[in-house]
Amino acid sequence: MRTLAPEIGGPYQGAADRRQFIRARKTQMQTKRLGKSAIVVSSICMGTMTFGAQADEKTAFRVLDMSLDAGINFFDTAENYPVPPKEEWAGLTEEIVGRWMKTKRRDEVIIATKVCGPSHGWIKGSQRAGMTALDRHNITRAIEASLTRLGTDYVDLYQTHWPDHGTGYEETLDVLDDLIREGKVRIIGSSNDTAWGLTKSVAVAEKMGVSRYQTIQNNFSLNNRRFEDELAQVCRQEGVSLIPYSPLAGGVLSGKYQNGARPEGARFSNYLKLGGRQAVMATRFVNDKSMASTERFAAIAAEAGMPLVTLATAWSKQHDFVASTIVGVTHEDQLADIFAAGDVTLTPEVMKAIDAVSKEILYPMG
Repeated sequence: MRTLAPEIGGPYQGAADRRQFIRARKTQMQTKRLGKSAIVVSSICMGTMTFGAQADEKTAFRVLDMSLDAGINFFDTAENYPVPPKEEWAGLTEEIVGRWMKTKRRDEVIIATKVCGPSHGWIKGSQRAGMTALDRHNITRAIEASLTRLGTDYVDLYQTHWPDHGTGYEETLDVLDDLIREGKVRIIGSSNDTAWGLTKSVAVAEKMGVSRYQTIQNNFSLNNRRFEDELAQVCRQEGVSLIPYSPLAGGVLSGKYQNGARPEGARFSNYLKLGGRQAVMATRFVNDKSMASTERFAAIAAEAGMPLVTLATAWSKQHDFVASTIVGVTHEDQLADIFAAGDVTLTPEVMKAIDAVSKEILYPMG
């Protein structure tokens, strides 16, 4: 297990060199168990929310193939992808992933998907005309549609994309437990939930004698460490694994937005043009504090002898409550520095330097 990675981040002379580099790393990818379940996954998970929007199907297939070659066995999608959600795009990402899965052995890939759930006005679900309560009706319709699009008879991890505290965990967990008993789902998880919500869900599951959430998928990165405030302790005490999304803070930790840059085609460049809620989201990720912290983290990465992308990915997965870190790309040129983090363990000195920045620049994303 390496602590530094002086060979990564160097020049890759075209796609052939990148593929050779990635194949060489296949046996080095770390693995962990999801919660208390029997499912063991790679410490890096490939997210798919760009597939069908920022990345076309041909690009998506290359990314997925290269991920599998690199030792990644865990792939995350959702009925609401690609993003930003549009009704005409609804389910397109799952269809792309499903067509790719037909070229693989089903048992060699761990597939996670999500049922929308209410987004509380932040992002309207693109499925079922945005009527996405987590009741029996909606969950049953959602899983059947996802299984059809994915071309499989089961998903390994089925997640509620947003909590539905109005419906209550009793009904939600009851129907999810039925899906497990029917063999359509192996384990369940939540996403974008609170410390109260995760704790309540575990208590309800125990009281009812039904399956509990084994995972929670929330935002977690060098620029957004709020998960550590309360949710991390819930995960430790209840045996729930975090599978963090956005470890690169929506691409901010690649450095591409530094010094006022707004790269053409980049997510937050697009969101700022869209205005409204998308622009509000963009300014949460791209602001003076996040630019300042990113600059400091880049200096730490350079001192450690690795790209900032590798440092940020390695840091995300280097927590006892994290099972697998979800990454996402728009093209394969972004993969090598991410995959390089697969077996990197940051030294105590590097972790201490990171903590010092986080203490000086508190909550860059608010």
